[in-house]
Amino acid sequence: MKAKESRSINGDVTCNRNSLQQKSWTSEYKMEDSEMKKKMLRGDLYLASDPQLTAEREAVRLLTEKFNSHVSYAETEKRKELSYKIFPNSGKNLHIEPPVFCDYGYNMKIGDDCFFNFNCVFLDICEIKIGNGVKFGPNVSLYGGTHPVNAKIRRTGLEYGRPIVIGDDSWMGGNCCVLPGVTIGKRVIVGAGAVVTKDVPDDAVVAGNPAKIIKMIDNSE
Repeated sequence: MKAKESRSINGDVTCNRNSLQQKSWTSEYKMEDSEMKKKMLRGDLYLASDPQLTAEREAVRLLTEKFNSHVSYAETEKRKELSYKIFPNSGKNLHIEPPVFCDYGYNMKIGDDCFFNFNCVFLDICEIKIGNGVKFGPNVSLYGGTHPVNAKIRRTGLEYGRPIVIGDDSWMGGNCCVLPGVTIGKRVIVGAGAVVTKDVPDDAVVAGNPAKIIKMIDNSE
């Protein structure tokens, strides 16, 4: 794909009663998924240099570049429109502080009333599912992509991803990092700077590298 072609598929946003709905570039650009894209979405080894995947990453980078650098912070509605272009599968009342970065955007499934603070990074190779009312501190990173342990395979350029899930009403502290394949339960607090390598149950507070359960919270009241 040429850069000019990917620039032309960035779509327009329309509004309805409850939330911004969009004709994103992903819905306007009708084509059958390449074999490499199918492998990526399944979590199989794939090549990110695939032309379709390259074009999709370029398209969303043009959007994030505009959102991060070329729209005045005072232009609230314009920033909101762009946020729903970048993350088309998002619920109502999504709030994002720039800058924000992602690989594809369409693999993010975001619930209602979520807040992302400055400089969040989402490597959405596979689906990243975020529940309702989730809050992100600054510099939170969700790493859905990874590479083979075997160096010979890694040198070929093959990579793969694993899904990430974050439950409703969780709070992700600043500078925390979530690794591929991790599921974080509901109402979880992840301490600042934590590296989450394993699943976390509901109502837990975790911190450290690697993150460990510090205590459980009684959210029954």
